[in-house]
Amino acid sequence: MKIGRFVLAALLALLLASPAMAQEAVDYENVDPSGQTVTFWHQHSRERETALLEIVEEFNTTNEYGITVVAEYQGGYDDIFQKMVALLGTQDTPNIVVAYQNQAATYQLVDGLVDMTPLVESERWGLTQEDIDDFFPGFWQSDIFPSFDNKRLGIAPNRSMEMLYYNQSWLDELREQGLIDFEGPPTTPEQFEAAACAASENAFSGATATGRPYGYELSIDASRFASWTFAFGGNVYDAETNRYTLDDPGAIAAMEFLQGLFEKGCAVFVSEQYGDQTNFGAGRTLFTVSSSSGLPFYQSAVEAGAGFEWNVAAIPHTTPEPVMNVYGASVSLPAGHTPEETVAAWLFLKYYTGTEAQAAWATASQYFPVRESVAAGLTEFFESLPPYQTAFELLDYGIAEPNVPGYDFVRALIDSEMAAIMDGADVAETLTFANREANLILDDQMAQLD
Repeated sequence: MKIGRFVLAALLALLLASPAMAQEAVDYENVDPSGQTVTFWHQHSRERETALLEIVEEFNTTNEYGITVVAEYQGGYDDIFQKMVALLGTQDTPNIVVAYQNQAATYQLVDGLVDMTPLVESERWGLTQEDIDDFFPGFWQSDIFPSFDNKRLGIAPNRSMEMLYYNQSWLDELREQGLIDFEGPPTTPEQFEAAACAASENAFSGATATGRPYGYELSIDASRFASWTFAFGGNVYDAETNRYTLDDPGAIAAMEFLQGLFEKGCAVFVSEQYGDQTNFGAGRTLFTVSSSSGLPFYQSAVEAGAGFEWNVAAIPHTTPEPVMNVYGASVSLPAGHTPEETVAAWLFLKYYTGTEAQAAWATASQYFPVRESVAAGLTEFFESLPPYQTAFELLDYGIAEPNVPGYDFVRALIDSEMAAIMDGADVAETLTFANREANLILDDQMAQLD
């Protein structure tokens, strides 16, 4: 844990040492983007990268300005964030970068991003009011930042949600054996625990993998922390006071619940990347909690593995209704590039979030589309993949993680302390410490706005 904090401190110092970039107003109406080549840093891999590259190629061959987009895989979100922090204040940043809202806020502490508002509103290059109204309102508003004079620092190409993945065939077996007394997915923590503990002692008959069965495989991640906290009626941040609340009673209850699962042998850590997907598909793991963006990978794992009946559901909750963690990275335009490059990059984003590309992207990636007209046209796709429709219907219960500068540093802190809790650390003491450290990070970040 000490090493993690040293890394956080180093990254924070690097960011705060980056010079602010002076940005002059640009007359975009008279900019000519013809012949520009722009780079796009993204995190997509496997089949999803293939789909993205097809969209990029379609844009490259059809846009009337001869613009070429070069899409470059740069690792995961954390990898991209660390690379960006090191390059802020220079001209070596990409023209387009994937960024969560909190990451965009961190970059903007040194004026590291272009305000897209003039591009959105441009008579020559902008979006029509009909286009704007077609975006889901929450998705459209998520990249407008009140802390930065309501600048638009990104635009959403997709969204996801934390879901419970479950093996219905295994649940049916446990119920037939008299080990659980409910049908369908668990809706309460008590039902979840009963099923997870029963599965840990009673392997699925259709499993294609040998070894001990797992009731629940937990990946240590700040979004898992937030999702379980939300499900227990808590929150990790108070927008009114602009303070983290990692020691919220709901957070303490959620982590004590998960810690208890580990102590009883009903849960294990995910031991390798995508190991929970592999074990789930093989019928070795009853439950996982992961992003809805993982739907295509879980589907492939099940088809290649045990071939059982499965679905997704709300995370078991103590609240009257589900509380779902809805999130998603947007795409931003780093500052420091020529107006010609910026307009060229914007035109690709306009295409990427347009109806044609969105329909292709939603179907191929199984992210949620950001346009209502696209969602309305996915009826056949919903029918072909019931878990996707199940997830989509839970969007109305969504809330978001903190949209504040420095949350990436706090996420790393949460990961460290969450792992300690599952290893037996005192929950309340650990979360009190984490909350104090998180608010110190937030204070350091917000001081840059003064």
